[in-house]
This record gives sequence, C-alpha cells and structure tokens, in this order.
Amino acid sequence: MNISHVRSVTVLGSTGSVGTQTVELLAGAPHLFRVRALVAGRNAALLAEQAIALNAERAVISDPARYQDLRDALAGTDVVVAAGADAVIEAASLAADWTMAAITGAVGLAPTLAAIRCGGVVALANKEALVCAGEVMLRAVREAGATLLPVDSEHNAIFQARADGNHGAVEKIVLTASGGPFRTASMEDMAKATPEAALKHPIWSMGAKISIDSATLMNKGLEVIEAARLFNLPETRIGVLVHPQSVIHGMVYYQDGSVLAQLGSPDMRIPIAHTLAWPGRLATSSPRLDLAALARLDFAAPDLERFPALGLARDALRAGGGAPTILSAANEIAVEAFLQRRIGFLDIASTVARVLHLMGAPTADSLDEVIALDAAARRIATQFAAARAA
Repeated sequence: MNISHVRSVTVLGSTGSVGTQTVELLAGAPHLFRVRALVAGRNAALLAEQAIALNAERAVISDPARYQDLRDALAGTDVVVAAGADAVIEAASLAADWTMAAITGAVGLAPTLAAIRCGGVVALANKEALVCAGEVMLRAVREAGATLLPVDSEHNAIFQARADGNHGAVEKIVLTASGGPFRTASMEDMAKATPEAALKHPIWSMGAKISIDSATLMNKGLEVIEAARLFNLPETRIGVLVHPQSVIHGMVYYQDGSVLAQLGSPDMRIPIAHTLAWPGRLATSSPRLDLAALARLDFAAPDLERFPALGLARDALRAGGGAPTILSAANEIAVEAFLQRRIGFLDIASTVARVLHLMGAPTADSLDEVIALDAAARRIATQFAAARAA
C-alpha cells in the first residue's frame, strides 16, 4: 500500500456520488486514515451513518435546517456537530494531510479554496473550482504550497500517464468520452428526450447533474477547460475522442511518437484511491479489466453539430476571463430547468450560448468577482429558460 503513516483526511461532499465512494475506501482501510471532518449538504441521516462508521471527529451539514436531525442522530457519540456555511468553511480549514473536494457546483468554490490554503493535498472532484475560478485556485495553490490531484477519471489518467515527468516533451493530451446515452441519437430524437432518458448513462453511475452534462457533452467541455488549467496547456493541444467502452480514460502524446494511455474499469473508486494513496497505491475491489473479454475498443471524433456544448466550452476557454464562469453557471441553470421539464434537452446548449453571447468575457480575478459573475449569469440564464418555457 506504500502509505508510511496514518493520514488525516477530510471529505467535503461526503454524501454525494464521489463522496460515498471515498467513504467506502476509507472504511476499508481504517488503520491508514484518521477522519477529521465529513461535510454534506442536506442528507443528515447518511452523514451521521458515515461519521459513526469512520469515527469522524466532526460532521457538518450545510443546510442549517438539518442541524437538529444530525445532532439527534449523533447523540451519545463524540462527533462534533455543526451546520451552516461558516461551519463548512471551518471544517475545510482544518489541518489535514488529504482533503476530498467533492462539493459540486459554485457552492463548492469557497470550501475548496479554504482547503487549498491549508497547504495539504487536495483531491479535486469539483470541476467548478478550476472552470470558474481557475487562476484564483491556482494562485492559492502556489502561495500555500498545496498539491492538487485530479479525481476526474480523465484528468487522473493524464496525471498518471505524465508520471515520468517529461512534461516539456508532451505534444498533446486526449480526453475520452463515452458519448452518453444519445451517442447515436438524431437531433430529432434528442429534441424529444426526457430527463429519464438523459439520466440513463450507459457506463458510469453518477449524480443527476453530471449525468445530464455527459449526455450533452458539456461535461467533456468542462473537462477541457479543467485540463488546460491543471496541465498548463493551450486549448489546441487538448483533444477529445468518443470511446464508448470507457476503459481508456486519457492519453498523452509525446514528441517521440509514443502514446501513453491509462486504462481501467469505469469505476470512480480507482482514481479516488489513486489520489488517496498517492504517491503509493491502495488496494480496491474494483473490477479488473479483461481486454480479451472486451475484444474491441472503438473511437470516433465528437459530433459538434449534435453536441454543441463541447464547442461552447472551447469557445469560452479561448475567450478567457470570466467566460468559463459564465458557461458553467448558465449550464447549471439550464440543466436544472431541463430536469424540471421546463425546457427541452437541446435548449440546454442554446440557453448557455445565449448567455455567453450576451455577457462576453469580463474579468474575474478574485473569488468575490467570480461569485458575483456566477450569480449574474445564473439570473440571466433563469430569465432565458423562463422565456423558453413560457
């Protein structure tokens, strides 16, 4: 396992998809980890169950209305209970060797930044941290001497494939996409798509928002922006391939003609475990990859006409400034409107495009500016979605 000492850990977003899998890995190796804090949004019952199972020092619920439920569930234990936004930041600021940043959406920005400022290892599962506030986060990483480890399977794959340190010899990187549930669907079929159909991802088990992003390929667009920040590469050197089997998660092309790829079963426990034990390795019960059983691996270029969200993300990255913040915020509102059946599936990308066109690429050099821009984009996107639904 190669972990030389007991590591103190904090999990931000412990009841979400990535968070619950992180908790599973921690519970499987209690002798290696000491849990300082678990933070969740509204699921007090599951948070309490996790805190007891991991003997956590602290359990924090973001929604103050759930405080009493959490307190009652943890009565008689030594777990410190707290609630509210300030308590979340306090938990994220606790000294820890390793922090999982898995609070999705813009609400996760401040806790992620607080964890970074502690100077430890931050396993980043919150795309918005680098998409919306990339320079703010990276500046904080440099100032605090923190280490960012990517949890997204694609970015984690690139991180592993670049492990030889020859970063200057990299020609380009390629992120793979499953293609989602509508990989072969026509525009006509997608125009009629229901939330239930869009949520049926063929490979991965994920939360509702990221599942819809996968269906539109916005998820891959956000990952292109994140990759540009993480690996300091221009947009032109970040490729995307549709790979429906989802066993090759990322590839690095080197100037000598070599291509290094990271493969593994489509199981988020693998990249989570990689960051949790880094630079060592942690055993998992993830299914082992059987290439003979797979027999074939398919690849195709993404269709930007049927999936314009990927192109919108690349446009936002090239525009710079606050354009990626606007993209992410508008997309969150549009996805929510689709899930509530107020707009159609194809309206998600068109709503984001309208907001980007209207707002442009204003500067956003501080977290306060990012949050203000995010809020403005949400207001405009809400107006556009309401007009579409009328």
